[in-house]
Amino acid sequence: FFHYLHKKMNIPSLKTSVAGIPIDCCIYNASGPRTGSSAALRKIASSAAGAVLAKSATCMEQRGNPLPRTWISEEASLNSEGLPNAGIDYYIDSDVIEEAMAGDPTNTKPYMVSISGKTLDDNVKMIKKILNSPSLGKIACLELNLACPNVIGKPIIAYDFEQMKTVLETVSRIPNIGKLKLGVKLPPYFDDPHFDSAASILNQYADVVKYVASINTIGNALAIDVEAEMPRISSNQGFAGLSGRAIKHTALANVFKMRAKLVPEIDVVGVGGIETGQDVFEFLLCGATAVQVGTCHWKEGPKCFDRICTELVTLLKKKGYASSKDVQGKLVAWNKAGASKSRAASREALKASEGDTPTKKTGAVDLTHVALIIIIAVLLADKLSFIN
Repeated sequence: FFHYLHKKMNIPSLKTSVAGIPIDCCIYNASGPRTGSSAALRKIASSAAGAVLAKSATCMEQRGNPLPRTWISEEASLNSEGLPNAGIDYYIDSDVIEEAMAGDPTNTKPYMVSISGKTLDDNVKMIKKILNSPSLGKIACLELNLACPNVIGKPIIAYDFEQMKTVLETVSRIPNIGKLKLGVKLPPYFDDPHFDSAASILNQYADVVKYVASINTIGNALAIDVEAEMPRISSNQGFAGLSGRAIKHTALANVFKMRAKLVPEIDVVGVGGIETGQDVFEFLLCGATAVQVGTCHWKEGPKCFDRICTELVTLLKKKGYASSKDVQGKLVAWNKAGASKSRAASREALKASEGDTPTKKTGAVDLTHVALIIIIAVLLADKLSFIN
């Protein structure tokens, strides 16, 4: 749709590619909320989202943690879902994929699968199952979630760099793995040596890993119910993954750093706190090829993709860009000229907002000021008269 508008009406294009897969819109859903069934995925397919990414799957169906396992506010959301999903067989079933993608009005959107095995063996089994599935041709790529706990007693895989290397080495040796476009979901990193270690390992497997999705939730967050004096989440003592607006700036930093440290053959997909077209623009500047939307999709539903895409197109046109690709990786270092330009834009915005203020309201404010001055003058006169 947006590609058509770009051609016919000179509207900026949102076309991009992830792992070499063409996508008509650089915005699509994250694996998580509203992605667990073909019905939910079909709604995404019918929206402006550029691709459809299924729920992270395990070997068998899982019901997840006890309720309440999620909490949401304007600033953030928490979840300790425990990976509820229908199992890998469901998400690679040909009928399920067809049902999900029947909502695609263009019939061009890629369908993507995500897996998060409890063990390395689980991940290997699921990958082999996908490779041997009759529906392999309908699956555009596979996102391997290394940002969730794997083995009990071990940290998140992508925080344990030895384990991360073992996983990627094992996956790279799976027969016919080259038939799958593979992406890796990463947790947030906070220290430069950790960025260096993760990027170094990923670069060694650039022949297999074609993109990274950065970032997953920030672990071990806690929300408190003051009235009840207890956590908002029932399981795991209330500790949960933090997402939403609160993590956007951490996500931007991770995208920027990973883009700088990864080889060009590995794309970076930005995830974390994206709610507006401006948010997407910021991720593109940091080097993201595309972005995924999670919490906002959870709150608004698939209509969020239509709104965000429209906002991004409007911003691109306002700033004179012909496409979202033109923005990718164009973030410049802080400079005085840029700061001056930003201040000037803020002043213009302020003037515009003042100009929009109704005349009657302004007059009312002025009359109020005059009345206050008169009252003060009278009180002062009375006081001076009394003293005299």
